[in-house]
Amino acid sequence: MAGKKILMICGDYCEDYETMVPFQALLAVGHTVHAVCPDKKAGDHIKTAIHDFEGAQTYSEKPGHNFTLNASFADVKPEAYDALVIPGGRGPEYLRTYPAVVAAVKHFFDANKPVAAVCHGAQLLAGAGVLQGRTCSAYPACRVEVEMAGGTYADIAIDAAHTDGNLVSAPAWPAHPAWIAQFLALLGTRISH
Repeated sequence: MAGKKILMICGDYCEDYETMVPFQALLAVGHTVHAVCPDKKAGDHIKTAIHDFEGAQTYSEKPGHNFTLNASFADVKPEAYDALVIPGGRGPEYLRTYPAVVAAVKHFFDANKPVAAVCHGAQLLAGAGVLQGRTCSAYPACRVEVEMAGGTYADIAIDAAHTDGNLVSAPAWPAHPAWIAQFLALLGTRISH
């Protein structure tokens, strides 16, 4: 199997694990991943945030790592990519205000290419208007956005994932094994032992 070319749209304060883990995992199995952020270029970094579940009514947030982007958003041509990854955290909240980001997300749905969105990534999908008639998981606080965008919220365990056609979604980073496995299946990636 030839490796796929995957676009990862990131933003400041994307969730640390939801950015770093899939980026590294997809590279480890032979895919090319271009991590980009609007108004930033290759070599720039985004700040990430670590979200944890510590018994409060919502997650806590702590500073994460600086994540170095390896491609420039201005150079991105969505048609040149086979798939899209949208990490969660606070990044999607503001990324959906960029028309070029919204257009890129729409391209992957219009072309029926694999898309993975985790946690608050559903905010970007809702903002792009691509959830109508789709079933999508997200962090539970984003349920209202999925439903207001015309989607059906997949109310699944925090460590589970859901695939609906070309879309793989999950509620948060504890679901990495599940959503990465389902996304790899959509990509046609075969791992043998």
